[in-house]
Amino acid sequence: MSIFPQHDVPRASRSHAAVFMLGGDDHPRNGATRKDDYRPRFAPRTSEPAGPMVPSACNATSARRSGIKRIRRQLGLRCRQKRRFRVTTDSCHALPVATNVLGQCFRVQQPNSAWVSDITYVATDEGWLYLAGLKDLHSGRIVGYAMADHLRQSLVIQALEQALQTRRPQPGLICHSDRGSPYCAGDYQQRLHQHGCQPSMSRRGNCYDNAPMESFLGTLKTELVHRNRFETRQQAIAQITDYIELF
Repeated sequence: MSIFPQHDVPRASRSHAAVFMLGGDDHPRNGATRKDDYRPRFAPRTSEPAGPMVPSACNATSARRSGIKRIRRQLGLRCRQKRRFRVTTDSCHALPVATNVLGQCFRVQQPNSAWVSDITYVATDEGWLYLAGLKDLHSGRIVGYAMADHLRQSLVIQALEQALQTRRPQPGLICHSDRGSPYCAGDYQQRLHQHGCQPSMSRRGNCYDNAPMESFLGTLKTELVHRNRFETRQQAIAQITDYIELF
């Protein structure tokens, strides 16, 4: 028997109402207390049973990561993380600077219509080795590169001449670079105008304007340079050349 009248409970919530069941009489049983006699019991729900339990997104992500770690250990693989980006471009000079013609339009429809270029450095036991390269935005390939123990404008001119000889682009090619002094020098700019190339330069301190080339150089250092110690510059040149030719 219920201590609440049936008509006091709304019809829609009767199946969820708590029903207090009493003993056979109004007095406690032998050894029982009033609390035991008025033990609450809940009516069963009438809704359909729930479906199979689905793991949460956090549990699924944790399971995938554990599986990936296990597979890496079995195959003897190790992750290589990129080091923190450092600004090495010296744009504090009085040389003329070209406008940003490329404007981060990295998707081009034709080959040899836009190239991006940059310089990076590699440590060896003999001293620094500097690498200058040019990348075609359409194919994603390195079309020209040069390495030397100096950072003069002849380094970037050598890389440009190699790219022009092998690719032979039509006039109107956009050659994008940062504002470094080797790219702003007069001889390099003269080479661009002689071949009908349109110079373009990144904004001051904005590495995203030259993101495709920055990405390649970062990958080169992560996969090759930071994993090896080069005793001589010639050893570094040989391994970097193999990496670029197979990239």
